Amino acid sequence: MTEARASAIRFILNGEEVELSQVSPRTTLLDWLRLEKRLTGSKEGCAEGDCGACTVLVGRVSNDRLVYETVNSCIRFLGSLHATHVVTVEYLKGEHGQLHPVQQAMVDCHGSQCGFCTPGIVMSLYGLWLSETNPTRERIERALQGNLCRCTGYEPIVKAAERADELRVGFADPLEKRRKAVKARLEALAAGPTVHIVRDGDELYIPSTLGDLAEILSEHPHATIVAGSTDVGLWVTKQMRPINPVIFIGGLEALKKVEETDGALVMGAGVTYSEALSEIARRYPAFGKLIPRIGGEQVRNMGTIGGNIANGSPIGDTPPALIALGAELTLRSREGVRELAVEDFFIDYGKQDRQRHEFVEKITIPALPEGAAFSVYKVSKRRDEDITAVLGAFYLRRDAEGRVDEIRLAFGGMAGIPKRAAKTEETLLGNVWNEASVTQAASHLAEDFAPLTDWRATAEYRMMVAKNLLRRFYLETEGEQAELVRFAGVG
Repeated sequence: MTEARASAIRFILNGEEVELSQVSPRTTLLDWLRLEKRLTGSKEGCAEGDCGACTVLVGRVSNDRLVYETVNSCIRFLGSLHATHVVTVEYLKGEHGQLHPVQQAMVDCHGSQCGFCTPGIVMSLYGLWLSETNPTRERIERALQGNLCRCTGYEPIVKAAERADELRVGFADPLEKRRKAVKARLEALAAGPTVHIVRDGDELYIPSTLGDLAEILSEHPHATIVAGSTDVGLWVTKQMRPINPVIFIGGLEALKKVEETDGALVMGAGVTYSEALSEIARRYPAFGKLIPRIGGEQVRNMGTIGGNIANGSPIGDTPPALIALGAELTLRSREGVRELAVEDFFIDYGKQDRQRHEFVEKITIPALPEGAAFSVYKVSKRRDEDITAVLGAFYLRRDAEGRVDEIRLAFGGMAGIPKRAAKTEETLLGNVWNEASVTQAASHLAEDFAPLTDWRATAEYRMMVAKNLLRRFYLETEGEQAELVRFAGVG
């Protein structure tokens, strides 16, 4: 590489700029805040992004806007914060030390008991307070999905969110006062060169362009690529796995583009679930209903569509939907680009069709043809913020006589990879789409899958669910959706 590399990460923490040249790629933001900066308002509860006690805000410039999002600092790596603004609960106080309206509302509405989870809840409500006025109850509940509280129940916390909105008048918010200056500073930091830091034999890279990323990956083909760290974070906090060297790509705006090409939706691999939601929900409503069930809001603000594909998990939520929609991947390396169907990317458990020097650049999702049916159903022990037991995604297009002209039935949780039910599809193709043909086809699912038993579900349960989801899809295509939604616990 011809351009000189920087040897430090730089970001803003509350009201001060930070420069760090000795950063381990394994250090989490939470550990650094508590142990190095003694900002102990953020708590460690689960160390895996589930409980929300560690919630902070991270501000970044996206599409010429300064956006603040809640994140789980327990699984967010310090090295990923270059050119961002980290905001902790300690920064919320007013000019004369008074409580922020969100904090005051929590007091007024008795939203805290033991207090351990309260700072994280305050930060989640603050993130909502910054982005929306007069939020609906549904929106408040969604903002709190990733915060667990064992003391109060959530009713006083929801009331606090509503009360905080009433208290905003006349309050000089610390972020709003500095927004213009912070945006300009973050833009300047993001415009710098690629960052390369070596500490005690560990290396981290923060590429400034896609070309730099391709070059670094060619030099270090076994490097760990980290976008949102919602998966890799647990490799460190729970499994103590080595991840050196690490390439942090969350700041690459080139991977965050969302555009339309020939009617298809094209998303960069770095687009987060939160960023993708509006476009996906508009074009593929069933897919849009799935996104809010992926983790809590903090996870959706960090996790990326490309990362969910690239890690190859058999229970990743988005791959079955993308497979059913006929989506394609673009892989890039220093040698160039290649394209393949999402379904062909998954070869076997833990094995994907990606060379060591390649990275996922973008995902292309075809438009739904007029008259085509498409649905996605997720089955899990909890409805929200839980890992999938079985996920089914179904696409159907019929001809004028009602015969199956095109069909894709994709499942997660039924095999070592997300995959299509090829034998079942073959049974349906060319036949009239009716109850008899669907019932007969469902009996062939046992030829397509031999699911495992684990703590989420037994093999027998998974097979039963897969058959029932196919039947549900059939009933919905026949106009019985309203009745099913009323009684079903999935979807």
